[in-house]
Parts: sequence; structure tokens; C-alpha cells
Amino acid sequence: MSDYPAVGANVRKERQNRKLSLEALAAQSRVSKAMLSQIESGKVNPTIMTVWKIAQALKVDFNVLLKGEGDKVRKFIISRHGDLPLLDTENDGVKISVLTPLSQAEDLELYLVTLKPGAALSSHAHYEGTEEYLTILAGEVAVDAGKKSTVLQTGDVLIYQCDIDHSITNRSKTEARIHMVVRFAGRNH
Repeated sequence: MSDYPAVGANVRKERQNRKLSLEALAAQSRVSKAMLSQIESGKVNPTIMTVWKIAQALKVDFNVLLKGEGDKVRKFIISRHGDLPLLDTENDGVKISVLTPLSQAEDLELYLVTLKPGAALSSHAHYEGTEEYLTILAGEVAVDAGKKSTVLQTGDVLIYQCDIDHSITNRSKTEARIHMVVRFAGRNH
């Protein structure tokens, strides 16, 4: 970053636009108040990771802090099928492809869940206020969340709070495919 005084000015501008104190931004970004002050005054050249943390806390595009508002870059993130990471699960017959870009993890997570016949994905409670949005792409699944349960078929959609133990079980004789969105609505970062 050759022009770090501009980074500092952009950080200050975005922080002030959101009416945040240095203390509040430090708490949200996990970058010290002293470091933020030095960045804003152009005394230090922040690392890419530091700028990324600040951008995440301010909820602005990374490039806004680097280049300013004039060169704002719109998101256009492509994840190729063969490059999607898979989550390891302890559950036999369960495959989970991660669709979420790393920059969005822990805010909004997207998954493609594949369950073999009879397979189940059981999860402990997530953070308070967390919700899951399921769209059944193929098959028939049973969903249990706390004391509530239902059976869903291809094309059905379910939104439920998953801050309690919950499970999804394939009741089909064929593979079930589910698009899952996890939204951490109640989580403080």
C-alpha cells in the first residue's frame, strides 16, 4: 500500500459517516484504538489483514478503504464447482459443500447439503438468534428443531431458529439435496 495517508483518511471518513468513536471501531474490528489513531493520522502503513478487519467492521468494500469511494468495486465473486470446499462431518452419508466466500463467513453462510438415503445431519445449537433457511432441491427430509418437526419435499422451504439442537434426516430412497442458508442474526461481532 503505497499511499497509506489516503487509507487513513478513508478509514476516518467511513468511521465518521457511521458516527463511530475510535473506541467503538476498535471493539468491532479488534484493531487497537492506538493503531486506528495512527492509521487515521497517516503515521503507519497498515497490513492488508488490518485493513480487511476495519472494512468488515465498517461493512464497506475493502477497496473503499484503499482507494476511496470513487473507485468502489462491486462484488462479483465466482466459486467454481470443483473448487468448493467440503466440510468434514461425523455423520455417514452426509456431504456439505461450502458456497460462502470466506469474507462472508460468520455473517451469512451458504451450503449445499447432500444426504444419502437414511442419512441425518444433526447439529447442536448455534449462536442465539441464528436462523437456517432450507430449500429442498431433491428428495424428502424430516426436520426437527427443538420441539417442532416437519417433513419437507422437493421445492419446499423452511425457515427456523437453529439456536437449539436440530437435525435434518433424508426419508427418501434416493439422495436428498438441500440448499441451506445460515443467518447469524443475533450474533454480535
